[in-house]
Amino acid sequence: MIRSAAAILVAGIAAVGLATAGGAQKLMIGAPAPAFSNLPGVDGKMHSLSQYKKDVLVVAITCNHCPVAVAYEDRMIDFAKKYASGPDSKVDFVAINVNNLDADKLDKMKIRAQQKGFNYPYLYDETQMIGRALNASVTPEFYVFDKNRKLVYWGPLDNSQNKATTNYLAEAVDATLKGETIATARRKAFGCGVKYESK
Repeated sequence: MIRSAAAILVAGIAAVGLATAGGAQKLMIGAPAPAFSNLPGVDGKMHSLSQYKKDVLVVAITCNHCPVAVAYEDRMIDFAKKYASGPDSKVDFVAINVNNLDADKLDKMKIRAQQKGFNYPYLYDETQMIGRALNASVTPEFYVFDKNRKLVYWGPLDNSQNKATTNYLAEAVDATLKGETIATARRKAFGCGVKYESK
């Protein structure tokens, strides 16, 4: 399959922090954030991991087509408004789409971002390398990295799509900003399966 020039520009997604267990790769808490560069965003700019320098980095693996991901867009906007907005913010929040269905192409992402008023970077990884490096299985799925860009939380944003009572992502970020250990660092995310292409 021939990749676009933008996809070829994606540099060095390191499969770091992965361990072999039962023949499968498994991401572990404490793993470093996968490096990326030159990922196109809906803002028309290229984005790299190195430009996100705040104390905490939150990465959301999401997409356009999944109804669960769509249902969480307002919650993601609210999270970014509370934690990742303003000059005093200590959190970077980045959403990355790794699906390549027609509804998930960059041009459709730009339309969706404008319609919803996304207040966070929304990036396109056509190669799907970041999704694989993070072992992302569903959309949406959330990852919290500390100041040293080590993984400290991996899972859903909250405990229910319909009637959430606990915001796991906010709890994880609050604890990380305080330098505290997250009580439950790994939770099973729920949503639509990531549409990985055959290598």
